[in-house]
Amino acid sequence: MFSAKKKLDKAYATAKVIDFDNASKFILFSDCHRGDNSFADDFANNRNIYFHALKHYYAEGFQYCELGDGDELWENLSFSAIFNAHKNVYMLMRAFHKAKRLHMIWGNHDMVYRNPAYVKKHLSTFFDPKTGENIELFKDINYHEGIILKHRSTGQKLFLTHGHQADWWNYTFWKWSRLLVRLLWKPLNVMGIADPTSPAKNYTELIKVERKTKRWISQNSNIITVVGHTHRPRFPKPGDIPFFNDGSCVHPRSITGIEIENGAISLIKWQISTKDDGTLQIVKVLLEGPVKLSDYKTL
Repeated sequence: MFSAKKKLDKAYATAKVIDFDNASKFILFSDCHRGDNSFADDFANNRNIYFHALKHYYAEGFQYCELGDGDELWENLSFSAIFNAHKNVYMLMRAFHKAKRLHMIWGNHDMVYRNPAYVKKHLSTFFDPKTGENIELFKDINYHEGIILKHRSTGQKLFLTHGHQADWWNYTFWKWSRLLVRLLWKPLNVMGIADPTSPAKNYTELIKVERKTKRWISQNSNIITVVGHTHRPRFPKPGDIPFFNDGSCVHPRSITGIEIENGAISLIKWQISTKDDGTLQIVKVLLEGPVKLSDYKTL
């Protein structure tokens, strides 16, 4: 029998621990669903926004945590097609990795990354047609089911995971979901018909997933938990169940994420805005926060 509690317990128990303090800076994005730049590639519409935002965070010294479904490996058979479609993005992520500021979590759409051998084979290098040689990409990178950010002074913990552990179909039967997406929903998606098995596009499933996750948080001392998966941004007030969702990078004409800086947490959005002279610019909008992490009390 499927148990969301057991799946989340396992993700928490095996999570990578990263120590941080009030000087640490993190940007959390998820659900980029980077594809092959075809009509079915939802990421393609926002890639310039995403690239600009990520450049900003790199320049400002942020660490990047990607909370799953970064690569769309249900619709696409191989990483190489995705890499070639968005090479500039991966070169920037490579810079984060070389600076030891890249932390990766696998979700249901890139669940193949839970296999270290698969990751090593496909992500370690890329072929450069100019030189005819393999170039280092993400050498020795590790993907995790969960990450715990632990404050050095207070001991406070933030649990980061994708969130599909509370979604029985997309966790246990992810291979069947992948098959249906490739054979049925990808061509229908091009025509504007949504996949009803995805909680991001099925409100009833979304509510079920959120309810199970919030129950787990309540059973685990109200630990601050940040997920993606449903694509619905969530930012609770202190005193409420500390269930956060960073949204996604495939919103229409915008991306959302969560920043952690100066010991505080914020929900932000990057979008295209029009200047008075008619030119376009990419701007960051503060949606919620900042709220001090210390304001979220464990039970």
